[in-house]
Amino acid sequence: MADFGFNEHHQSEIINYMRFARSKRLLRLKTIDSCFEELKDSRLVEDTFTVDEVREMLDGLQMVVRGEVEMELINTAHTNVLLLRQIFSQAEKFYLRLQSDISELENRELLEQVAEFEKTDFKITNKINQETSKPKLAPLNEGGVSELLNKEIAKLQEENDKLKSRLRTLETQAMSALDEKTKAERALKDLQRTQGEQKEINSLEDTVAALKEDYERSLSANAASQKDLKENLITAKHELLRVQEQLALAEKELEKKFQQTAAYRNMKEILTKKNEQIKEIRKRLQKYEPDD
Repeated sequence: MADFGFNEHHQSEIINYMRFARSKRLLRLKTIDSCFEELKDSRLVEDTFTVDEVREMLDGLQMVVRGEVEMELINTAHTNVLLLRQIFSQAEKFYLRLQSDISELENRELLEQVAEFEKTDFKITNKINQETSKPKLAPLNEGGVSELLNKEIAKLQEENDKLKSRLRTLETQAMSALDEKTKAERALKDLQRTQGEQKEINSLEDTVAALKEDYERSLSANAASQKDLKENLITAKHELLRVQEQLALAEKELEKKFQQTAAYRNMKEILTKKNEQIKEIRKRLQKYEPDD
């Protein structure tokens, strides 16, 4: 059995892929054979052909065969990409970084070994463990890289546990700091409230003092005003009495002067005569009134 440096499981996976590639290759070869058979059956029905007819048949066959081969090569490349994707995905799960050497793909010696492996060892695939039927690649589980990987995983797990413990400690410290912060904020609010109340009390005291001062000033002003008003009132009363006395004297003097005038005497005589006439008219009217 050719040795490629793989364990039994990985070698079985390689055999599975080679079987898959061979089946696709044989299917494409059958398709190409059918192209030739179709040309024989459809075009080679006469005994002789001209050069142009032969050239036309060969050109058509060339196009068909070229298309089949190109399709197979493209499909093979895409299939290899999908296989590499699976391998790299599994490697990333175990934090492995794989590298490829493109130049080794054209190594004739290695290619001949693969061809020899396909010829001689491809027939013993039935002896491989049943794990080859699984659709996914199995994880690494043996010595070498696997042991190193397990150590790395253990180391990472230990660091992870340390980080978790550190995180719990930090969370406890953060909660304690948060409680202290809350208490400090509450105390600050109480202090600010007390200061605000003290400011309000001081403001009220200043207001009361200002009002008291204004009241006292008003009382002083009112006392002075009342004194002035009282004095003015007394003066006004004295002036009123004096004016009234002067007015009475003036009236008496005027009446005295008026009585001494001829107009006053004539008016008085006229009024006396008028009064007598009125009395006479009243007597006459009483004569004409009914008895009742």
